[in-house]
Amino acid sequence: MPPELTVVEPPVSPVAQQPPPSTPTNPVRRHWRWIPVLLVALVAAWAVPLAAHALHRDWLLPPVVLVATASVLRGGRTLLDRLMLALGLLLGLAAVAGLLFPVWPWGMRPVPVTGVALTLLVLVAAALRRRPRLPRPGWADLFPLAGAAAMVAYLRQPWLRATDLADRLTILGLGEDNWRHLALFDVMGRLGGYTFVDPAAAREQITAQLVYYPQGWHLITALLDGFLVPTGGASRGADLVAHYAGWTIAGFGLLTLAMVWAAQRVSGPIHLLHRTVLTVVVGALVLGTQLPRLLYSGYPTEVLGLALTVLLAALVARPVPGTREQVVLLCALLAAVGFTYYLFLPPAAVLVLCWVVTHWREALRRWFTVLSVGLLAGALALVAPLLGVLRAGQTEALVIGSSQAVEGWRALIWLGGIVGVALLVQVARADPAWRRWLLVCVVGAALPLTIAQLNTDAGVPPGYYFVKATHLATALLVVGTAGVVRLLPVPRPALTVRGVGSTVAAVLAGTLTMTVAVALCGVTGWHRGLLVVDEQTWAQRWVHQDLALPSRVAWVCADAQQRYPEVPGTTTLVIDRGPYRSYGISLCLSALHGTTAATDPGIYALPFLEPDRTELIVRRVAGPIRFITSDPKGERRVQRMLRQEPALRHRLSWVPLAVPECEVAVSDEPPPPGTAPATPEPAEPACPLPR
Repeated sequence: MPPELTVVEPPVSPVAQQPPPSTPTNPVRRHWRWIPVLLVALVAAWAVPLAAHALHRDWLLPPVVLVATASVLRGGRTLLDRLMLALGLLLGLAAVAGLLFPVWPWGMRPVPVTGVALTLLVLVAAALRRRPRLPRPGWADLFPLAGAAAMVAYLRQPWLRATDLADRLTILGLGEDNWRHLALFDVMGRLGGYTFVDPAAAREQITAQLVYYPQGWHLITALLDGFLVPTGGASRGADLVAHYAGWTIAGFGLLTLAMVWAAQRVSGPIHLLHRTVLTVVVGALVLGTQLPRLLYSGYPTEVLGLALTVLLAALVARPVPGTREQVVLLCALLAAVGFTYYLFLPPAAVLVLCWVVTHWREALRRWFTVLSVGLLAGALALVAPLLGVLRAGQTEALVIGSSQAVEGWRALIWLGGIVGVALLVQVARADPAWRRWLLVCVVGAALPLTIAQLNTDAGVPPGYYFVKATHLATALLVVGTAGVVRLLPVPRPALTVRGVGSTVAAVLAGTLTMTVAVALCGVTGWHRGLLVVDEQTWAQRWVHQDLALPSRVAWVCADAQQRYPEVPGTTTLVIDRGPYRSYGISLCLSALHGTTAATDPGIYALPFLEPDRTELIVRRVAGPIRFITSDPKGERRVQRMLRQEPALRHRLSWVPLAVPECEVAVSDEPPPPGTAPATPEPAEPACPLPR
């Protein structure tokens, strides 16, 4: 096996250090030569977005900003390296800019946002005296892109099979959190920034429990969605659902891209055969672990939080050459994690501190940059956690149980054992990136183990937060499989018997590794995966879900949205079979109508028992109420209330929604977290929505 390759900057020879002979020039004259170029660039920074907007091509502006940012950076050996670093920087800056969008008069409109971004980029490039420059594309760039593209093509199949709004709502209904994320995505597009910047105005648009929720994903997707729908957010109903679904799939594609890219970056220069094996192994592990459950259950914020943390960890393991650029990238990603999913903020902060400690000489030479940027990023990263903990009490999930803890333990034990041994073998080699990634995996595994210990001390089994933390540990361990792949033999280019033999051995070893990874992860579906509990993996359950008939919740919600649009000043709620199903349909309909603030007292913190629930709704909701009754019992309940209290007639009304009789399927909908229905729910009829 050839010696380990290490990525280092090429040494500078003494001859290269001597300045070439040149004719003395006036420094002032040389400085003035930049002025015309700078003026042209500043004009172009606004001319480009104005022209794109006039031609209705606003969707071209985000890629322009990404490429322009990448051309100013200097870290990264390949074109994809540079683009990923630029993407991480822009995500961090966008998350921070969400604090300013509600203050300045243009909100998140595409032209002002792009114009300001390009203007700042031109000024930064002029201050650093950097001309736009990008590395040449190479074969190494294709593997992460191909892996992410294949993952997106596979996981978007349910949305391709969905033929109408009811089918799409059936997919979203797999995870109740989707309704809240959908509503917050819609509201932030209309408000033009974080809801907690102006809580009083936000409470008129969104339910109070989401005002202080971590909103980095919602802000970034609403900002990007404005480039697709220049009016500032997708329209209601089917268009809103389609846009939201597209961004959730794109977010998971970004996570896959970040993981494959990080695995190849940690590996350093490797053979194309190893790149192929590494891409397949990482893809198989993504599909065979709990990670696709994030799509199934509706956790888009966690997906982006994982992607940001993986990018940060890759920079800690293999930093960029410039200390200032490294500090800015790490701090931008740290702030983005804080705004997006602050459960991952402690390990991310520990990793940044580890980089500072291990590179203390470089940090000391740039102490002002490290201190100023680090303090600013730390303060910004704590904004969302402090608001969530102090104002919204978001630590209550520490005592919530979870049925997926077993899969979390399997990932820690199996992946941790295999990857840990491989990394320990790699540590003996010269490349320090392997030691750093071993530290990254230890920090990532320490988070779920710490939470498990806290749960045990509190007398509860490891639950909700433990499972979330194992997702981060799983993602970091999957990237760590690069250490396993680097142990495989490398083909020799020599056309000799020994060279041919080494090539055959390398190909056979790579094929065997890919086969074992695919088989143990259960990707083929021939047998149960090693890292999951059920017969099917989460990816298979997501892709192969049955959409022949929409669920009753989706059917009623879609039909109610089409027949009974929002009535200003009136709170619209649904009464269906069973209180929990009524809760789910009302949650869905209020998200489509954009009325979650008005329906809040009629949905949350109510008993799942009838007729008590309906009577409490009438007492708690102020102003006119319109019930959509899709169940005869609910209709009779409203009529009885009106007979008993005639004074309610001035503000209480109801409209029927006929549900056709059809075959009944057993419902497996879970109750809300921390609650349970008082009586067993009746079976759920699945009915086709009229086309």
